[in-house]
Amino acid sequence: MPATRREFALVLLAGAAGAGLVVLAVRQAWAHAIFTPPRPLPAQDVPVTGQQLVPLASALALAALACLAAVIATRAVARRAVGVLLAVLGAAAAAVASTGVRASAVLSAARASALDGPLGGSTTGGTSSGGASANGTVHEIVVSGPGQAVMAGAPWRAAAVAGAVVIMLAGLAAVWRGSRWPVMSSRFERGSSRPRGTDSASMWESLSRDADPTADDGTRS
Repeated sequence: MPATRREFALVLLAGAAGAGLVVLAVRQAWAHAIFTPPRPLPAQDVPVTGQQLVPLASALALAALACLAAVIATRAVARRAVGVLLAVLGAAAAAVASTGVRASAVLSAARASALDGPLGGSTTGGTSSGGASANGTVHEIVVSGPGQAVMAGAPWRAAAVAGAVVIMLAGLAAVWRGSRWPVMSSRFERGSSRPRGTDSASMWESLSRDADPTADDGTRS
């Protein structure tokens, strides 16, 4: 039994760690969009995160966390079904995170990011502007002109895929070994069939009436 409990805890921790790794990885810069506006304006480098490119990956990871909670609360066939769903979520997150990112998607996300900056922004003739420097001086952020996408987040993309694979393995483990894992105590379940007289208060009450606390209701005098 202790070994089974350790196995259960390790699978849950691994699944949660995998989901956390996916969420962390997609929040990092996966690419940079470099725009070269007309002189004398300097080139503008806009980082683009994985969340902007593959938002579905983090949504699937958060859904996997909910499935891990369901694994704790279920048993038998229901636990296997939740394990199947968990494995599917992990596989889908891995597929999404490993999908190739197009340069057009990076440039589009960078333009949208510039428009959603601290001061908002405006677009006129293909130029997005808005922003402020550290000392409060307003300056223009230009993302017009030729744009070039530079993919620079390969390690974070690999981390997201690895985290998704861990989620999938946790789901498969729940399908394979879930029936052997501990289940939630019946005192937390609705409509428990726990017999009367098994808790300490009922036992003392039965003893005070000279009744056998271990006997069923039909056998008590």
